[in-house]
Amino acid sequence: MKPYPHKRFSFAFMFLLAAVFCLSFPHPALAAPSDVVISQVFGGGGNSQAPYKNDFVELFNRSTTAVTLDGWSLQYASATGTGNFSANPIVTLSGSLQPGQYYLIQLAGGANGTALPAPDKIGAINMAAGAGKIALVHTTTGLTCNGGSTPCQPSQLTQLVDLVGWGNANFYEGGPAPATSNTLALFRNNNGCQDSDNNTI
Repeated sequence: MKPYPHKRFSFAFMFLLAAVFCLSFPHPALAAPSDVVISQVFGGGGNSQAPYKNDFVELFNRSTTAVTLDGWSLQYASATGTGNFSANPIVTLSGSLQPGQYYLIQLAGGANGTALPAPDKIGAINMAAGAGKIALVHTTTGLTCNGGSTPCQPSQLTQLVDLVGWGNANFYEGGPAPATSNTLALFRNNNGCQDSDNNTI
């Protein structure tokens, strides 16, 4: 593990690299990976020893063209619980993401840590610090599945733009990314540009 610099703000001396992960879809029926990917995930915001007050997810446009986020959303489900993505707050997205642009989504928080830099979007998702499932979705309607106790149907899987399952999550791409903590975040490899079709890498 090592300190890792954030493209928007520095995590040096605050975050340790929990995992370098590359994401795509585990199901052959799904379309090719999107140009917009989930580049960072942190669920320990506001907890004891957390460097920041809020959970956050960062998106990245790894393409050479602008991508509209209109009609997209960010959705969360617990690692192994029976609650569906639709049971948690949904963050609706809008606007365009320019080539090479990062997009910071501030989520639920607590008392400890410092404020994040100005986010591009604020949502109410409250992620667990160590494990979970976060999905970037082509709809603002909550998915009535969780990939575990309630499997996602082909019509729901095709709505997924990107998916991260980490820790002991039962829904992921290839394999789950390692567990995180109050001080550890997940980072996609190569500043968000690489896609290996496997959360474990």
